[in-house]
Parts: sequence; structure tokens; C-alpha cells
Amino acid sequence: MSATVRVRAGAAARPAAADRPDATVRSRRTGVRRLAGRVLAGLVAVAVSLVWVFPVYWMLLSALTPNARLRAMPPTFWPSAATWSNLRDVITGTSFATALRMSLAVTGLTVLVVLGFAFLAALAISRFRFRGRTAFVLTVLIVQMLPAEGLFIAQYKMLSATGLLNSVIGISVLYTAAIVPFTIWMLRGFVEGVPADLEEAAMIDGLSRTQAFWRITLPLLAPGLVASGVYAFLQAWNEFTVALVALPAESAQTLPLWLRGFLAASANKGVDWGQVMAASTLLAVPVIIFFLVVQSRMTSGLVSGAVKG
Repeated sequence: MSATVRVRAGAAARPAAADRPDATVRSRRTGVRRLAGRVLAGLVAVAVSLVWVFPVYWMLLSALTPNARLRAMPPTFWPSAATWSNLRDVITGTSFATALRMSLAVTGLTVLVVLGFAFLAALAISRFRFRGRTAFVLTVLIVQMLPAEGLFIAQYKMLSATGLLNSVIGISVLYTAAIVPFTIWMLRGFVEGVPADLEEAAMIDGLSRTQAFWRITLPLLAPGLVASGVYAFLQAWNEFTVALVALPAESAQTLPLWLRGFLAASANKGVDWGQVMAASTLLAVPVIIFFLVVQSRMTSGLVSGAVKG
């Protein structure tokens, strides 16, 4: 009898099965909360993406919209009356082709020279131990901190004395000097991420140091070179203030200077926002094409540079 009482007392002390939280219910609630969190994060990401993309979309839409309709109220957010006249008028203008050739020449030369100097400097810093190595690295960082505005007068006098004003070589020299320091720092991380043991193993297998570098090291550094090249390309293509000092002649303008002059000329007769947006679109097209060409290499290069360096 006493055993029966104890069993009943123990059963009464324990909560009923219906009162205990069920593991399946808890798991289901956790899954619902996680799903709700992912959905909320996705919605926030979509909203942020729309905020970033909308200015680009509006630029493209305005470039394809007649100026009269562009000024109409309420504004139109869909290309219902698209026209190519704005783009055609800008392209057939007298100075666009000249500015495009100037920008392509300056940017191409700058990227090649910057990658050449920065790559050799990064190899020297990462692979060799020499006196003054630390001072050199610190100098690279300090040079990067100098404001460009403080060098304008010296740069102008230097180019004027050497006869390099309004020239591709002159402006490329200034761009190279401004972009090389940070590019060296970028490539240093990529070079240090490739073990020197790979070259030594290749040399043991019979390759010379030069052959080991070209066949082993350089292919592994290709993503880093692409990522650094993208940085150099964007800096040279979009640069405005140095070009304003070094290219005073109207016949030797890059595309950013040409766009400023185009907007000023348009403002004198009433701003034609359709053509202004068309000019801005044409300025962005080479950058988009460049990214489409190197996007795969650039992504892998940025990831590898984030792992080591």
C-alpha cells in the first residue's frame, strides 16, 4: 500500500505530459524564427540594393528619354518613349571622341606602368631582406597620406618646365606617382600569400629562377594583379583634380574634364538633362565593360588577398 502511495505521489510531483514543452514544437518554432530572420534580412538587402541601383537606373532612363518628357510632371519611371537621340548627339559631338581617346591612352598607360613598378616593388619587399626595407614600407604609407592638393603647384611647374603639359606622358607620370604606393601595399599581400618554397621546389626539379617565376609564381599572382589593375584603372579613369591642373588645354581633356565642360556649355543655354545623362552614361560604359571582362579574376583576387597579407 505504501509503495502504491509513493508511486502516485511521484506521478503527481512530475508535470503532466501535456504541460511539458514538446521538442518538436520547440524545433518548429526555432525554424520559423530562423526563416523569418532570413526573409527579413533578404528584404533589407533588396531594399538597400534598390537604393544603390536606382541612381544608375535613373541615369540610363534619363539618357533614353526626350528632354521635354524628362521635365514633365509627374516624372516617368519607365522607358515608355525611349529615344537614342541623346546618345547620338553626344557621340557625334566635336570633342567626345578626342576626350575618349585621351582617357583610354592615359588610363591604359597608367595601369601598365603602375602594375610594372608595383609588382617589382612588392616582390622586393616580400621576397628579399635588405637594409632600409622597413623604411621603404613606411615611406610608401606616408606618401599615400599626402594630400594631392598640396602638390598641384609643384606638379604644374614640373610639367611646364619639361614641356609635358597637355600630354599623355605627363599626366600618366602624375597618375602613376599617386597610384603606385597603395598598389604596392595591395600586391605585397598577394605576393606573401604565395610560398617561396614553390619556386625552390621548381628549381630543384631543374628550372632556373626565372623559369620558376614565370611558370609557377606569376600564374598564382594573376588574380592579385587583376584586382590591383582594377584599382589602378578606376583611379586613373575617374581622376579629375590632377587632370584639371595638368591638362589646361581644351583639346587635351580626359572624359571627366570633358563632362564638366559639357555640363557648363549646356547650362548656358538651359541644361539639357537628357544629354547630360547620356554623357554620364558614356563615361560609365568603359568601366562596366572592364568589370565584365575581369570580374571572375577580380573576385578570386580580392578573396585571396583577404586571406593573407
